[in-house]
Amino acid sequence: MIQKQWLKNGLFIVCIAAIVVSATVVFSIAKQDTDTYEGLRLFSDVISEIENNYVEPVETKELIEKAIQGMVSGLDPHSSFLPPEAFDDLQSETKGEFGGIGIVITMRDNRLTVISPIEGTPAYKAGVQAQDIIIKVDGKTTKGMMLWEAVKKMRGDPGTPVDISIFRKGETEIIELTLVRAVIPLESVRYLTLKPGYGYLWVTNFRENTMDEVKNALDALKKEDTPLKGLILDLRDNPGGLLDQAVKVSDVFLDGGTIVSIRGRDDQTGEEYKATPGSEAGEYPIVLLINGGSASASEIVAGALQDNHRALVLGTTSFGKGSVQTVRPLKDGYALKYTIARYYTPSGRSIQAEGIIPDLVVKRRMLDERAGDGFDANLIKEGDLENHLAGDDEMEAIDEMIEDAVEKPEAADKDETADEMTEAERLIRLRDAVYDHSSSDSNALLLDSQVNRAYEILRGYEIFQGMSGKSSGK
Repeated sequence: MIQKQWLKNGLFIVCIAAIVVSATVVFSIAKQDTDTYEGLRLFSDVISEIENNYVEPVETKELIEKAIQGMVSGLDPHSSFLPPEAFDDLQSETKGEFGGIGIVITMRDNRLTVISPIEGTPAYKAGVQAQDIIIKVDGKTTKGMMLWEAVKKMRGDPGTPVDISIFRKGETEIIELTLVRAVIPLESVRYLTLKPGYGYLWVTNFRENTMDEVKNALDALKKEDTPLKGLILDLRDNPGGLLDQAVKVSDVFLDGGTIVSIRGRDDQTGEEYKATPGSEAGEYPIVLLINGGSASASEIVAGALQDNHRALVLGTTSFGKGSVQTVRPLKDGYALKYTIARYYTPSGRSIQAEGIIPDLVVKRRMLDERAGDGFDANLIKEGDLENHLAGDDEMEAIDEMIEDAVEKPEAADKDETADEMTEAERLIRLRDAVYDHSSSDSNALLLDSQVNRAYEILRGYEIFQGMSGKSSGK
């Protein structure tokens, strides 16, 4: 009897608890619905007020589009509302066939800022650098322009010209460039033999066939007269690309272990990519090069090889784009691009706004010239792109520098000899020397301080191995 009464009371308590929980959930949902309704009503009031009383007639559709753009772009630098023409351009870029000048850009404090130039493109050959601010495109200011609008202005039919005006910190004048648009090259891998037994593999981006190109390059390096004893894997200024290719390229060099994991809003759910056993690329040491222009997919590869102790990472801290975006098509040709997850390296590190920190920090410079601070000492990082306004002093200082440069189109007199080139000129010289790789370019490539240090490490490793073998044989 007591047991039945206890059971009855227990059931009663459970029912009451369930009712309370249900009521709490319903109240929470109702509150959310109320907040949403109130917000939409406020939005409607603002639209109505502007339509009726603004000094000039406005299109309701245009107002709504701009409101959505502001809402989405306020989430993070990589989320955006895409009108039909911007969505079409994005699809063309994914296929890898479009005419342009070859730069990866972002909006930083309403300024069109270069993350990195793409190897082999008109912008790359003209010496466009990371952190350059593009202030005009064909004479039209880019300040306050939507990112997709700026991209659209610089894209076009191959062979057609586009004028860009660049502000570069440290320069006394605006840099005016006329670039001829070209098809952005599909080739993403270049290679050569630096010295007998030491290969150099340059991955410029991650496209549909990058893994196949990497395998072909490794096969060619292995067929040289001297067996491959060490590899330099160059991911500098690699802006990223396709996730699946980053995973596959990592898998080429790994014989097991985690490559990368993806976690969404709920950290308990996500996806993990693992290497498959049977890799033949574990027979030689690897030095992997990164810098502030290495982003997204290239950071996945760097993190995977670093955390699995497969490569020594050398250079400067990478960009830090550790987020995953998806594109959701909407009606009437519109689309929504937004962030859904973050990347994590095998050890559980999030690279978002942190980047991959190299095992050895080595700044880039030309060894036959005065050192300076290196080319990539101040590259823009993902951490610079957080959604907040810069301090007034900083904004005013940059504005003043741009205005001064615009007002002084003629450069100040320079007492400069042929042996005293600017950092930009030395960088262009270095790029020209290594762009068309062939066996005769290896000496020029070794003038790059980061490549040279990587080679020295690999050569030193071989020497120490020889010493160890002789010591153990005694």
